[in-house]
Formats: sequence, C-alpha cells, structure tokens
Amino acid sequence: MPHSLWRRTSASLVGALALTLTVTATASPALAAPAKAEPVSFFPTDSLTVPDARQLTGRRVALPTQNCGPVITCGLVQRLNELDGFDLDPRLAITFSSPVDPAQIAQRITVQETRGGWRTGVDRVVHDPATNTIYAHPAEQLAPGTTYRLSVQGGPANKAARDTFTTLSATDGLQDLTRQIQFGSRALTAVGVTPGLTIDGVFPVAGTTVALRPDRGTLAQPVQPTAQLPADSRLVFGSYLAPSWLRQDVTIAQTPTRDLGPAPVAAARLPFVAVLPPGRAPAGGWPVAVFGHGFTASMTSVLLAAPANARSGIATIGTNVVGHGFGPGSTWEITTAGGTRSLPAYGRGVDQNGDGQIGNTEGSSATGDAAAISSRDALRQTSADISTLIRTLGGTDVDGDRTPDLSGQGVTYFGQSFGGIYATLLTGADPAVTRSVLNVPGGPITEIARLSPSFRLLTTQALQAAGLLNSQDATRAFFQEQLPLRGEGPVTATVPGALAIQDYLARSTWLTRSGSPEAFAPLIRPERVLVQVAFGDQTVPNPTSYTLVDAGELWSRTSLYRNDRAVTPLANPHSFLLVLTNPAAAQGQAQVTAFLGRGEVIDPDGAGAVWEVPVADPAVLLRLNFPQPALRP
Repeated sequence: MPHSLWRRTSASLVGALALTLTVTATASPALAAPAKAEPVSFFPTDSLTVPDARQLTGRRVALPTQNCGPVITCGLVQRLNELDGFDLDPRLAITFSSPVDPAQIAQRITVQETRGGWRTGVDRVVHDPATNTIYAHPAEQLAPGTTYRLSVQGGPANKAARDTFTTLSATDGLQDLTRQIQFGSRALTAVGVTPGLTIDGVFPVAGTTVALRPDRGTLAQPVQPTAQLPADSRLVFGSYLAPSWLRQDVTIAQTPTRDLGPAPVAAARLPFVAVLPPGRAPAGGWPVAVFGHGFTASMTSVLLAAPANARSGIATIGTNVVGHGFGPGSTWEITTAGGTRSLPAYGRGVDQNGDGQIGNTEGSSATGDAAAISSRDALRQTSADISTLIRTLGGTDVDGDRTPDLSGQGVTYFGQSFGGIYATLLTGADPAVTRSVLNVPGGPITEIARLSPSFRLLTTQALQAAGLLNSQDATRAFFQEQLPLRGEGPVTATVPGALAIQDYLARSTWLTRSGSPEAFAPLIRPERVLVQVAFGDQTVPNPTSYTLVDAGELWSRTSLYRNDRAVTPLANPHSFLLVLTNPAAAQGQAQVTAFLGRGEVIDPDGAGAVWEVPVADPAVLLRLNFPQPALRP
C-alpha cells in the first residue's frame, strides 16, 4: 500500500515539532564543536532478521535470546521473534565512536522509504553520554510492511552512514480474522457459529429497574440511567454466538502473515443489551448503532450512551469486552411491576489469580510468559466480536410480531475510552462499519498506561515483574523513565535504570502494536469517522490522542471538548459523554447522534468556546494539560 495512504500528516505540524526540537535544545559549550563522531551501530536493522518466505515482508525478526532475563522479558523477546518486522514507531538507537551533541545530531538523522521519496526526521531524543548513543523516534508514524533507510547525514564532504530495516505487517492479523467473519470461512462453521440474536427478555423502560449481579455471591449492582431514556422506549436482553480465537492465556496464535490467519478455537456465547426507540420500528427495522464501553465498565454503559439516539430513532446495542462484565454466571436482575426476573448476563471475566473472585477487568490481559502481550489480543478479539454482532443484526424480531425491529443495513458505531480504542481497530479493519464516533481514544496503549495517573500502576507492576523498578519515590509510581514527550527537546539520561525501562517499554509497544489503535487509524477514510477528545483528559492523556489522530491524518474530523472553559468543568473530563448530569454529556451525545444518523459534524455549542470543531490548534494536545510533575523527565 502506498505510504501516502498511511501518512497524511500536516507538514506544518511536523515543521513545528522540528522547530521546537531546535529551539528548546541548545548545545552545551563543551560540545559545541565535538570531535568527529562516526556511527558504529544502528537499531533497528534487518541484520537482526532472517529470511522467511511465509511472511508478507519476506523477513522474520531474530533478536538474541541468550540471557534474556526474567520470564516476562524472555517471553517478550520470543514473541517479538515471531513478527515479520520492526515497530511502526521504533526506538531508534545510533551509537557513535565519540561524544556527540544530541541537538545537532538529531537534525542529521532521517528515516526514508527505500522505494519512494517519503522521509521524516526524529523527535523524542534521549542522549546516553556513557555510551555515546542517541535514542529517538521517527517524527511521524511509519507504514507497515515497508523497508526504510535509517541515515545519519555527514558534513558537506561526507557521505551519510545508513542501515535498513523493515516494519511489521501490523494490521494483517486482525484483518485476517475480520475477513474470516466477512466471508464465512469453513473454520467458523466448524466451531458451530450460527447467525441470529437470541432474545431473553424485552421490557419497557417505564417502571423498570435494572441491576447486574456478579456470579460469586456479590450483591447486585444497581444500574440507574434508565431514567434518562424515553419512557416509552424498550430494553432488550439476550445473546449471540461469535467465533473466538482466544486461547486460555488470552492470546491469539501468531501465524505467518502470508497465511489466512489462525482458525477459531471455539464458539463463544456473548451477551448484548439494546435500547429500542419509542414507537413502531420503520420497515426493515430501526437503524442500529453499536456502542463500545470503557475499561472497567460493562455493557450496562449502553443505557448511559443511548438517550440521544433513542430520541432520534436510532437503536443502540452493545456487548461486553473480553474480560469484562464479571464471570459467566453473572445475571441481570430486572424488576418491573410484576416482580423481579433473573436473566443470564454472560459475563466474560475469569478468575485469573485464583482468589475466588472475578474482578471487573479480570481476563482482559494475557498471562504467564505471554504477559507482555497485555490486552493486545483481547482487543482484537473484541473487534472481531463486534464484526460478528454487526452481521447478526439484520431482520431481528424482538417481540414476536414477525416484523424486524433491528436493521442490519448501514450499521454505525460509537465507543467511549476503551470503546474508542477498539473502535479504531474495528473501523480500520471492517468495511461493514458505515460511520464511527471515537470518544476519548488514544494510543499506543502502553503510552496511555505510562502517562495516565489512572493506569501508571499497571506499568509499575509490569516493570516490577521484569525487575526494572528504579525508584523508591511513590509520587513517580516507583520508576523514572526520563522520556520526553513528542515535540520536546533532547533529554540526557542521568537516572540509573531509565534507559533499561525505555527499552522495555519500546519493545512492549512493538509487540502490542498489532492491537493498538494508531496502527489502524490510517486505514480509516476521514469521512467515516468523528473523533471526540477532552482537553486535560487524565485517563487517556492528550498526547496519546494526538498520536492516534495524527497517525490517520484525522484532524479535520476531530472535535475538542474544552473542559477548561466549561461553566461546570469536570474534575476529570474523560467520561464527559456518560456523565448525564453534566451539560457536556447532552452536547456530546447530540454530536454523536448527528454524525451517526446523518453523517453531519455539528458544533455542539455553535459559536461558543467550549467546543472546537475541528481543533483550532492541534499542538495543544502535545501537552498533558493536567498537573503531573512525576511524569516530567
């Protein structure tokens, strides 16, 4: 695929980053005229691969496995060696023969396609004076399955030093699964997947209360938002069958990229809950929007997300993400004037730690020596689950009157947080999604975990398992990585262990890239998507949203909710779409409904300053926009 279809980033933004790099980093007097320094090694490099005709790139990674360290780091290396190339945002490493000035050298490093003229510089530069090494990342995300030349330009009379590397086929795995669903492979039939929704119960909103009861004796949890739905709308509960490629350790088998992907291992019965608009469905059924819930939430969030759709004649349906909704014995407790009825809720959690309880995200990440895969394959499986749901909707009769209540034509999607993240995978991989709204998404997921106060502990735990914690300071979550944000000047590594942490995080990002949203953003035509970002988001920090939007050149389709300008700002604006007591929820849902229903992008507050449609200055999202001194290098 031509690089132009993958990289459409504004030249002005790239120039701004380069200017920031130049202006904020000045050479120290001692290094203003360094001795002649020659590159002596490069990373990434195709010398760390072997030929493999089964791969789309013709190569397979072959990193050294000797002395790989703890189980988690050895597992990381072993799984990287199954891939057919290096990361789309690789941590570049160039070691020189003598001391260098990082600001000067950074301006001489380029990454260029070997077959084409596209090229980019670098940013996020880290200098290790102990080894005369410059670490950096390309200023722009690279395309998958492409060979690049990493170069250090010499002086006027000197030739450039260079090496080549090939990027992995990052989106191929999920695309293979989606094609199996799209075209109905024999493998799906073999595991017993049959189309159609199974209806367990239909209830009027008026007079109905809903609770979700986990399956390990915990008290039922009430679900309150039905009061926000139109009183004469209806709630539908049920299930459907979908192919599952997930193995017990929450991984999907890695197959050579020239293959058609792994065969599914089972058929899974998955839950759904739907909100139908008031009145009788039009001919062919209500138009349907699938909603994707966030991390730690469940499909109960559909009831929060559906009010504006229901009032506009759009049905909303959702299922649980892998590892969410508690365990398989969880139940809905539906109370009406006629009493309480219990329905199966088909929770997707499992007791991974053996403590007899199933947490609200337990089962959403890989385990054992595959732990570095994290949620990569759970997200790919969830995307495939929604692809199956979309193809199951058409003609569904929920009340037995022999007329369809749900249409399978022109199905749209919107998702919040985690739901916006796997929505990017889904929309990029599946042409059956007509339009999508991605609410507060970001990527890569490893960077969300590193930068977010909500999730930094997860990174701490991974580093602890790898034996890499390097701090006793709880305010820094027990590690110091000394990583600059995009657009900031070079950082000199001074904290012991910081470089090892950087290397581990870079390799983890590389391994999980095939289930990370920014890899799929370039596959989405801008007219199919609307991105909603919240200024100062503390859960999915703004720099990660910038990465996703920039990767797909989706700036013209990005709407920014300026929580800092709101009359009633939220302490953390991440959940603004679902906090129904705040004006931002009604505004955001109105924007969602207009786009899903009519393909129209509206400004929720017109000439007001709270919403920017599109974003007035994308560079504002390069910053965290919330106080977090522990994250500064």
